[in-house]
Amino acid sequence: QVQLVESGGGLVQPGGSLRLSCAASGFSLYYSDIGWFRQAPGRERNGISCITSRNTNTEYARSVKGRFTISRDDAKNTVYLQMDSLNADDTAVYYCGTVRRCGRGLIVASANNDWGQGTQVTVSS
Repeated sequence: QVQLVESGGGLVQPGGSLRLSCAASGFSLYYSDIGWFRQAPGRERNGISCITSRNTNTEYARSVKGRFTISRDDAKNTVYLQMDSLNADDTAVYYCGTVRRCGRGLIVASANNDWGQGTQVTVSS
């Protein structure tokens, strides 16, 4: 079964850090461009970061640039999102998925993503 599974979310205080993981099963991430997306209650799901295959390019939404870092370990078939200096606006369910555009300011999800349950990130004191 081809799927991406997110993990690593939780409750963190403002200013804290979390590292999310996106593990692939049933296929190799090596040739895939992968993105992280988030959806806050009552809002649309938006792309916040992406990384191209072979780590040739990364992209960040303005809201997270300088605070979040995306990386990949193809040997572990996993993409990570290191999140630092978290604030309440980062509270959301975080998802990973394949992207069809990653670059020039664009983070565009593939149309055929089978979005999983995501991982909840709550920033609160």
